Amino acid sequence: MPNSPKIDEVLSTLDADLPQALARLEAFLRIPSISTDPAHRGDVRRAAEWLCAELQSLGFDASIRNTPGHPMVVAHSPKGTRRPLLFYGHYDVQPVDPLELWDRPPFEPEIQDTPEGRVIRGRGAADDKGQLMTFVEAFRAWKAVHGELPSDLTLLFEGEEESGSPSLQPFLRENADELRAGIAMICDTGMYSDGRPAITTQLRGLLGEEIVVRAADCDLHSGSFGGLAANPIQLLVNALATVKDADGRITLPGFYDGVEELTEELRADWQDLGFDTGEFLSRVGLNRPVGETGRTGLEMVWNRPTFEINGISGGYAGAGFKTVLPAEARAKVSFRLTGTQDAQAIRETFRAHVRAAIPADCTVAFHGHGASPASRMDISDPAFAAAKAALSQEWGREAAYIGAGGSIPIAGDFKTILGMDSMLIGFGRDDDRIHSPNEKYDLESFAKGARSWARILAALS
Repeated sequence: MPNSPKIDEVLSTLDADLPQALARLEAFLRIPSISTDPAHRGDVRRAAEWLCAELQSLGFDASIRNTPGHPMVVAHSPKGTRRPLLFYGHYDVQPVDPLELWDRPPFEPEIQDTPEGRVIRGRGAADDKGQLMTFVEAFRAWKAVHGELPSDLTLLFEGEEESGSPSLQPFLRENADELRAGIAMICDTGMYSDGRPAITTQLRGLLGEEIVVRAADCDLHSGSFGGLAANPIQLLVNALATVKDADGRITLPGFYDGVEELTEELRADWQDLGFDTGEFLSRVGLNRPVGETGRTGLEMVWNRPTFEINGISGGYAGAGFKTVLPAEARAKVSFRLTGTQDAQAIRETFRAHVRAAIPADCTVAFHGHGASPASRMDISDPAFAAAKAALSQEWGREAAYIGAGGSIPIAGDFKTILGMDSMLIGFGRDDDRIHSPNEKYDLESFAKGARSWARILAALS
């Protein structure tokens, strides 16, 4: 593959600088940049300022761009003759609740020795500050060896990813000419399995809904009204339970319109990955798969749409016991989408399904929480093969093209707004506990992740 004559020097520089790189990451992780919590608005901005200062110190033309929400950090390297590349990551993090389940304060990161190897533990270590910093450390080492940054790089680091990216699409549209590149690099993904690097080439979309069912105008005594008055929790759970049938298929009319079956070639490739459904579930204390009858584990998490109840509330749930029929019940649900499913059409069909289950003397209200389509990348672009070869060389194992069950709407936004595909390369592990207490990032992922980006930069020169 094409390579920089100084790539070995860049890699050696990364190795030698690893202790300092970890110290920088720890400083970044100490900033509690929780974008969903208004109390941390100043911390989110502080993280943006920290990141912007780091990039400026490397010679990037970096600035903080204000939005109606949290700021974007945008940076450019000098113009040159290489294919322009856009690098994307996010510096905001998830909330830390429940705090009591953390083994240590979530914003006091620590390097720990575990049976599986050394890790850095703290909120944001894997999602996405540790991953984002693999970009930055690769650029730092490149400049140290070459005396200048790689040319034609644009960096876009977001502060609202964990709160639904409300400012992102308007920002992309308003700054499309500045941000458009040949291809985008996204670091917010993981490897297929420990030690095997991967390029994610398809992502499921995401549709979120909140439902509020109201019945009586106050909570009712269950002895006086039970069996006679409508119970909104019962109405809600009945409506949600009938979204799926006994075989795990979703019952909404037209739901599977646009869902694409695997090609035989891709099915064979995924089979060769040797995914063990039971072993995968055992990592989280389970052993029995649920879902659509007759589908493989990888199909269900990468290539099939889903419906999940993410939260439900209503009535009395405090200490002791209170026998009431609540006046109100709430639920939050999500759909993962594949192929060309129409998120807005599914939203309307779901709402009609719930309304049909609610009596005339009760009410139901809906609040949408985002709607993004699925994404699939065109791997015929030679950059994909070059990056795959670079990853294979660094990790000593053949890199894989994989799917992802999660949703990264930015990949779709780059396609529809900026007209470019994305290469999703990250080094997270399945046991990183992202969005959960005791989040961690393997030091191997951090160190070899930065080395991988250096190799990719060389391969795409």
